[in-house]
Amino acid sequence: MDFLPADVTTMWQTWAVLIGIVVIVIFYALDRYSIELVSIAALSGLLVFFHFFPIIGPDGRNQLDYLILLQGFANPALLSILALLVVGQGLLHSGAFDTPTARLIEIGQSRPRMILLLAFVVILLVSAFMNNTPVTVLFIPIIAAVAAKTNLAVSKVMIPISFMSILGGTTTLIGTSTNLLVAESADRIGAFSIGFWDLTPLGLIFAAIGAVYVLFIMPFLLPNRRSISGAMAGSGEKFIAQLIVAEDHRLVDQEIDGSILPMTSGMTIRLIQRSEHPLLPPYSGLKIQPGDIIIVAATREEFSELLKSQPEFFKGFIGEKGLDAVQSGPSTGRSPSDLMMTEAIVPPGSRMIGYTPEQVGFRHRTNTILLGIQRRNRMIRSHMEDIRLEAGDVLLLFGSRADKKALRSNRDMVLFEGQSLDVPNIDHANRGRAIFLIMVFLAATGILPIVIAATVAAGAMIAFGCLNIRQAGRAIDRRIFILVGTALALGAALEMTGGAHLLASVLLTLLEGQSVPIILSAFFLLIAVMTNLLSNNATAVLFTPIAISVAASIGVEPTPFVFAVIFAANCSFATPMGYQTNLLVMGPGQYNFSDFLRAGTPLVIILWLAFSFIAPIYFGLN
Repeated sequence: MDFLPADVTTMWQTWAVLIGIVVIVIFYALDRYSIELVSIAALSGLLVFFHFFPIIGPDGRNQLDYLILLQGFANPALLSILALLVVGQGLLHSGAFDTPTARLIEIGQSRPRMILLLAFVVILLVSAFMNNTPVTVLFIPIIAAVAAKTNLAVSKVMIPISFMSILGGTTTLIGTSTNLLVAESADRIGAFSIGFWDLTPLGLIFAAIGAVYVLFIMPFLLPNRRSISGAMAGSGEKFIAQLIVAEDHRLVDQEIDGSILPMTSGMTIRLIQRSEHPLLPPYSGLKIQPGDIIIVAATREEFSELLKSQPEFFKGFIGEKGLDAVQSGPSTGRSPSDLMMTEAIVPPGSRMIGYTPEQVGFRHRTNTILLGIQRRNRMIRSHMEDIRLEAGDVLLLFGSRADKKALRSNRDMVLFEGQSLDVPNIDHANRGRAIFLIMVFLAATGILPIVIAATVAAGAMIAFGCLNIRQAGRAIDRRIFILVGTALALGAALEMTGGAHLLASVLLTLLEGQSVPIILSAFFLLIAVMTNLLSNNATAVLFTPIAISVAASIGVEPTPFVFAVIFAANCSFATPMGYQTNLLVMGPGQYNFSDFLRAGTPLVIILWLAFSFIAPIYFGLN
């Protein structure tokens, strides 16, 4: 099969596309600009370039006009991915998994470590049939709650959630968006079609090897860090309390020096909530006003000493229950009995995404105070009123236990502890599960193509009340839509200008004289590196035509090389930007970039070696 369009391209256009792709990859990897902005700029560049420098085909038409470059946004694989995101969101909103997960937590009361292991196995299995992102969102609070019961640091269990969901996704065609995109690209080019279960035999081996590393070796490579609520409270000797400043309180008009609460010996002010505006330390000349809500941190001794010397100071201080708790004192630095800190993650599809806490009316809507926002392990502690929330942000909340209980039904955030044990609506939950299972059955048996089954299932989720139109719209990740659409345009340009053939020739020249298994192994490693620098979806789209060109050049079936693209592009373990689920667990797990590099790189190497030894035997290349 010849992938150079005869008589329609020139070398300078090929090199222009290749150089453009390198520049785009660099901008993606630097992460200085948003994925959406880089993608739109790249797409705009392609449209303008091929309008003025067209690729003229035998029929006299531009082979890369705007109709060709933009058709990726109507690509069946992309539509399948977006429909599956809606289906996953429908499962979450309907509470379809609440009963099974509640059962897991209930059993985990007595045998938490066994349930922790079982939960990871469930993640692996569920991810084979459901998009990784909602699976990760669903299990973050469950795993965090079970880990807390075993006194296991949250940083030991968050990355495994993401990695297990990725590994599980390699076992079926609908497991990850990567699989769907590669399968559609291979089918479009005319190489071959990939069935629902075609990935399963090799995928199960791949997932099993990876799971052994993730569950039994990787925990030793992960850091031992506290949750952000623990870090906020300081050491175990301190706890957080709340003071509502009344009109006649002694603190009114008192000027704050630094971050120490006036008229106290050492109570540290962590935040002042003034109406909807959070004021953060340090404070220089700020005067306390009536109605201010002051969050302070102090030791038991500091509270007790102040209570003895100035009991009137506690007017407005956390109410009678709180005063009793201060008098008795916590033994382990816990919060007063009626007030507590808790953490929540902003899930994809949340109505809060893109808005500041003030625009959301956070305090009014939740009756809690937002102490801090953590993004990719960075606690944002200044100008919170200017921060626009993103999926994966971890919110540190302060309020009463009753307020926390009310937040369990809030689908715009996912609480870490104490996930609701009640199914919101049993009818909706049953409908959600039924729609999901029917979709999997229709797609797995081939009765309906995946794009039709997923689209019908997404519509059914809305029609049967599992979620509404607005919630379905929020479930569609605009980053995936824009990134994949742009990547498909780049892939088309790479194919039509002969860039894919050129890259294949360069690779084969470097590996001249080597056997097919060696070439396959080197190709896998190249993609595995690129997927961690770029993204799994973009890497999959760009390398599929190259894979088919390489196979054609050495005279072998394209199947092993296309499968190499699928499995290697899913090796997004070494960097947080490689896969969206990595970004989702970064905040809850208190991870740095180096944590993914240290824990994920060995997994990439293990899976590369496993594929290099197993694939040649599986495909009969020896």
